[in-house]
Amino acid sequence: MGNHTWDNKDIFNFIDDEERLIRPANYPAGTPGKGFTVLRNASGKELAIVNIMGRTFLPPLDCPFQGVDGILEKLKKKHKYIFVDFHAEATSEKIAMGWHLDGRASVVVGTHTHVQTHDERILPRGTGYVTDVGMTGARDGVLGMEREAVLQKFKTQLPVRFTADEGPWQFHAVAVTLDPETGMTRKIELVRRFETEALFD
Repeated sequence: MGNHTWDNKDIFNFIDDEERLIRPANYPAGTPGKGFTVLRNASGKELAIVNIMGRTFLPPLDCPFQGVDGILEKLKKKHKYIFVDFHAEATSEKIAMGWHLDGRASVVVGTHTHVQTHDERILPRGTGYVTDVGMTGARDGVLGMEREAVLQKFKTQLPVRFTADEGPWQFHAVAVTLDPETGMTRKIELVRRFETEALFD
């Protein structure tokens, strides 16, 4: 989740009960939902997933760097594989988080800006990193929104209702191979698929 977590009020009906759903961990204490979860695959291996949100050009929240430190201190006692989703606007803040968590998180993946960045790498202490994993949604809109409405907003500065575009889709993701001994990243690759192209090579 991220800065749009509370846009649909229906989320309050299930956010506390859905184990797979997490919102930024640095929301104030008492906020519904949770900031991390642990998933288990069929073979019993566990992956801890943490969601944290940046503060640059986004609503003010508790410090994401201090917030993630406290969570990792607890998770590292039980979990080898830790995936951090850093939902942030500023590239600089995302890169700083990658360096901050190098060697402590298995992977740090940036989200929010919707455009996949081609800077995937393994940092010196073994953390897989990419500034933004990209989005899944309409390729020919503007960040997934219907483009005419977005253009009108930019050209007139008048209020406009944005709706999701329904054109051909694009799918962005990241595939990561983790070391079973260290929990760090062995390999990180970007995934890009488009409706107008073959799904598989």
